[in-house]
Amino acid sequence: MIYHRIAVNVPLSDGLLTYSHSEPLPQGARVLVPFRNKTVVGIVWETDIAPDMDAARILGVQTIFSDGPPLPESWRDLLSFTSRYYHYPTGQAVFAALPQGLKETRAVEMPQPPLFYALNEAGRAQTPPPARFNKKAALWDALLSGGMTMAALKQVNVQAAKLIEDWAEQGWIETAEAAKPVLRPSEFLLNADQQKASDEIQTTFGSFQPFLLYGITGSGKTEVYFDAMAKVLAQGRQVLFLLPEINLTPQLLKRVEDRFADVPTAVLHSQMAAGRRTQDYLRAMLGQAKLVIGTRLAVFTPLPDVGLIVVDEEHDGSFKQDNELRYHARDLAVWRAKQSGCPVVLGSATPSLESWHKAQSGAYRLLQLTERAHTAAQLPQVDILNVGRLKLDNGFSPQALQLLKQNFEAGGMSLVYLNRRGFAPALFCGDCGHTFGCPNCSAKMVLHQRARQLRCHHCDHREPIPFKCPDCGNQDLTAVGHGTQRVEETLRAFLPKAAVVRVDRDSTAHKNDWADLYRCIADNEIDILVGTQMLAKGHDFARLNLVIVLNADGSLYSADFRAPERLFAELMQVSGRAGRADKPGKVLIQTQLPEHPVFAAVKAQDYAVFAENELNERQMFSMPPFGFQTAVRADAPRVADAMEFLNAAKETLAPLLPESVSQFGAAPMLMVRLAERERAQIFLESTSRQDLHRAVSLWVQVLQQNRDGKIRWSVDVDAQEA
Repeated sequence: MIYHRIAVNVPLSDGLLTYSHSEPLPQGARVLVPFRNKTVVGIVWETDIAPDMDAARILGVQTIFSDGPPLPESWRDLLSFTSRYYHYPTGQAVFAALPQGLKETRAVEMPQPPLFYALNEAGRAQTPPPARFNKKAALWDALLSGGMTMAALKQVNVQAAKLIEDWAEQGWIETAEAAKPVLRPSEFLLNADQQKASDEIQTTFGSFQPFLLYGITGSGKTEVYFDAMAKVLAQGRQVLFLLPEINLTPQLLKRVEDRFADVPTAVLHSQMAAGRRTQDYLRAMLGQAKLVIGTRLAVFTPLPDVGLIVVDEEHDGSFKQDNELRYHARDLAVWRAKQSGCPVVLGSATPSLESWHKAQSGAYRLLQLTERAHTAAQLPQVDILNVGRLKLDNGFSPQALQLLKQNFEAGGMSLVYLNRRGFAPALFCGDCGHTFGCPNCSAKMVLHQRARQLRCHHCDHREPIPFKCPDCGNQDLTAVGHGTQRVEETLRAFLPKAAVVRVDRDSTAHKNDWADLYRCIADNEIDILVGTQMLAKGHDFARLNLVIVLNADGSLYSADFRAPERLFAELMQVSGRAGRADKPGKVLIQTQLPEHPVFAAVKAQDYAVFAENELNERQMFSMPPFGFQTAVRADAPRVADAMEFLNAAKETLAPLLPESVSQFGAAPMLMVRLAERERAQIFLESTSRQDLHRAVSLWVQVLQQNRDGKIRWSVDVDAQEA
C-alpha cells in the first residue's frame, strides 16, 4: 500500500488526512474518499508518505477521477502559502479556491479548445471579394491576417459562420486549436504619460516587478493596462485582470470585448452560473483562455503561462475576504507574480497607504499619470460647505438643493452620495470640532451611553464621558454618527418631475441590474442618482456633472484608524465621477469639520499630501504599514462570553509570546451583533511580521482546544475591519 495526504474540506487541524491506495497517485488529482460515513471529494496533496497512524485504521481512496489533468504544482504552492499566511486549514483553503464543479462527487466535462480560422494556401490565392461588399471583404481580410476565433470573426461580420462554411466547402479555410491572437490596433492614442508607463511595464516582461500605477481619476489607467496586456497576449501568454467588485464588470467587459474581441477570455465572478464558472476556470487552467478577468476569488485560478497580472482599484476593500478564508487578493496577486516571474500592476487614483509606502520606499516601482486622458477634460471644482450652523432638510443644505434644482433644469445629471460609514456613535464638540481619540492607538473612541463611557473598540481603553470639551471648554457635546434618512423621498418631494433612482446592494442584486442602469443612463432616463460607495467606484457616466456629498463626517468619528483613508478615497473617487470628457463638473461636500485635512486634500485633489500626513500619524503609533496586525475574534450568544473566552486565552498565552508582540484586552467589535450573535476581538500587533505569525500560531493552538460549542473563533491576518 502507498499512503497519501489528501486535502479535504473539513475544519480539522490542517484538513490534510491520510488515505491509502495500491497505486501511485499524481499530486493535484481529484479523488473520492470516505469521511464520517459519507463520500467526499479530496485533492491529492502529498504522495508516498510514512503513515502517521496505525496502518490498519487508514481508509482507502475510493475513486480517482481521470476527467482532466491534476491541479498544477504552482497552484498547490499558492494554496499552501495562503493556508500558512492566513492561519487557515489547508483543506478548507483548497476548497474555498475551487469552483463548484470541482467540489462535486462526479466527473466534470473538460472544455474543448477554441478553433482558430484562417485562409489556407488555396484561399490566399483567390481573388478577394469586391470592395463594394465591404462586410464580406472585411471578413476576408480578417482571415487573411491570421487565426481568429469565430466569436472574433462575428464581430467583423455577423454572417461569419455561414460565409466561412461556404468558403470551407470551397477548400479555402484551415483551422487550428491554438494560435497567437491577432489583436486589433487600439483606436485610443496614448498620451506621453501613458506611453511611458506602458513602456516601463513592458521592459520587465519575463521577470517579477511590482508597479503602482497612480493616476488621477480619468487619467486613462485602463488604456495603460490594455496596452501592456495586448503585448503579452500577442505573445500567446496569459493575463490575469482582477477587479474589485462585480459592479465594474458590465462596462469593463464591453471595453474588453471591443479591444480584445479575438482573445479567448474567461470571466470569473460570484454572479456567474456555477457550470459556466467551472468551465471558464478549466479553460484558464488548460491555457485555452488567454485573458482571465475576475473579482477577488479569481486570484486562485491556475494559469500555466501567466505573463502579466493587473489589479485595478487596488485600494478597494472588497479585495479582502471578510469571512472564512480571510485572504487579500491584491497581496496574493503580488505573491503570484513573484512565483510566476512576471510583472504585476496595481492601479488606483487613491492607492492604499500600504502600496503607496512600498512605492515610496522602492519596493514597488511608481508610475504616475498626472493628466486626464481627454485633453479637454477638466478636474471638477470641489467646494467644502460648513453645515455646522445650517438647518438641514433631511441632510440637505439649502445650497445643495438649489444646485440640484439648477442642474436638473439645465439638463444635467446629478449624483447624491451618502457616506454611510461610521455608524457607531461618537462624541463631537460643535463649537471647535474636537473629536475624542484614543491615546493608545489613534482610533476614535465610541460613545457608550448606558455605561457612561468612551471606549476604544481597538484596544479597549476606557474613560468617563467628559463634561466639557478639553480644547475650548464647551459643555454642549453632541453625539453623532447616524446615517442620512429619507434622502430619496426628500428629492422626489423637492423635484417631483425629476427621475430619481436609488442605487444600493438591494437594487443591483441581480446580474442584469447594472446593465439596465447603464442603459437608462445612456438613454437619458435618469436625472438624479442616489447611492453609497458602490457609485464611487470606476463608473463612467457621461452626463454626470454635479455631485453632492451628504454626511461626509461619518467616517471621521469612526473607531477604525483606516477611516480617514477610506473617506479620502471615496471622496476622491466620487469627485472624479463629475466632469468627464468636455463637461466640467462641480462637487459640493457638506461637513461640520471644514478645516479637517481630509477635506483640504480633496479640495486640492492632492493625494500625495494626504498620504504623507496620514503616514506620519501611522508611523507615530506603529500602525500599518509600519507595523503588522492580526485580529483574533470570537462570537457567542452574549458578547460577555466571547470576551471572557478571548481574555482567558490571552492570559494563557501572555508569557509565551515574543517580546515584540503586543496584545490588547478583548473589546466588542464596532458592529457587535451580527446574525443573532455578538462579537468581540483582540488585536495582536508587532513591528516584526515573523514574530506576529509565531504569536498567531500559538493563539491558534490554544483556540483549537476550545470545546464550548456556543463559541466560534476566527483569525484575521492583516485585518481591515474594526
